[in-house]
Amino acid sequence: MGVDKLKNLSEVKKKILKLIWEIRNPVTVPEISEIMGLKVNSVNMHLLGLRKVGLLTKSEGGYVITEEGKEMIGFPKIDEEKAKRILSKTPLENAFYFYTGINQPLGVFSDNLMDFCDKVRSIDIRSIEFHVARGDFELWLHYLGDIELAKRLRLIKEANLTGEALRERLCETLKSRSDELLERVTGRL
Repeated sequence: MGVDKLKNLSEVKKKILKLIWEIRNPVTVPEISEIMGLKVNSVNMHLLGLRKVGLLTKSEGGYVITEEGKEMIGFPKIDEEKAKRILSKTPLENAFYFYTGINQPLGVFSDNLMDFCDKVRSIDIRSIEFHVARGDFELWLHYLGDIELAKRLRLIKEANLTGEALRERLCETLKSRSDELLERVTGRL
């Protein structure tokens, strides 16, 4: 996908790509039409154009964004090597250390994404709320090289979830992304 295609992509098409990426599940034409306030015929024409250039694909449940579509909205391509780097252990000085507040360490850390996912399942909820509010998880994931996952966590932060609803959404998102990265590494994608 070249820069020229990005230049030619209308703002509406970019918004449709971002919407489908944010929803993460297949999205139907009527859903896109309602959310974006566009007529169904207009949405159909935009989707046809996006499919034609390989930015969207159609599944049984609706439209989903392709890897090329993700690149078009600013996410770097995740190949096998990049997936390995994201999943690998970091040096201890770059590990994520959990706190419940300023100067309130828990003495718990994670040095890789899989361990981080496990720790979020069981760590004190006050720690999760503290770090999400500050954007700490996003920053660490960005450091690991997973810009897309960092952005997903920003969306969770913006949803203003608290307590176990927050933990559940984080765990689901982290697990889903970890599985996706593992598939890239093992070649089962």
